[in-house]
Amino acid sequence: MIRVALADDQHLVRAGFRALLDAEPDVEVVAEAGAGTELLERLRETPVDVVLMDIRMPDGDGLWATEQIAADPALAGVGVVVVTTFELDEYVARAVRAGASGFLVKDTEPEDLVRAVRAVAEGEGLLSPGVTRRLLDRLADGLREAPDTGVLDALTEREREVLRLVGLAHSNDEIARELVLSPLTAKTHVSRIMTKLGARDRVRLVVLAYETGLVAPGWH
Repeated sequence: MIRVALADDQHLVRAGFRALLDAEPDVEVVAEAGAGTELLERLRETPVDVVLMDIRMPDGDGLWATEQIAADPALAGVGVVVVTTFELDEYVARAVRAGASGFLVKDTEPEDLVRAVRAVAEGEGLLSPGVTRRLLDRLADGLREAPDTGVLDALTEREREVLRLVGLAHSNDEIARELVLSPLTAKTHVSRIMTKLGARDRVRLVVLAYETGLVAPGWH
């Protein structure tokens, strides 16, 4: 069972998400909060796999709460999906840097929201259609220093190539076709890279691909 927490200061939004998710046989909403500090209290009381996080909340906004979750070893297994009204919210890039595993807009189709919860619970990351490239270019544009390539020293040449393709938003199947591998081998490479680099999920690998210069701004 996938355990979900809802963080949004609008009760009606939380009620809608709860009704949608509780209707799924493998998903259960186990906690709700209307503010960032309240959410952290709930997470320390109740085991949770995924948080659906609004950005704009009182008493600790979603960005702050995401940073706190990512920094707390006790919450290492919690994936955060940022859910906001605006696709180009100025805080989204910072939220991904802080450790968010995904990003969706509130008018996302219901089945896509459920799919997002399942994907993040399985350690995958996702961004809503149409936002991935713009968001990641903003991440890259925000780099103030030269790329830190030292983090790549732990990777083999093959793993660096796989990381580059992950950074280009390729799926495991696409990586397998590009490198003439089986999908299982591609998935294994991605998992090993995540372990070596201490990445929480696939979204963090994409950010690392930009930060290390494996992928440059404007690749689309």
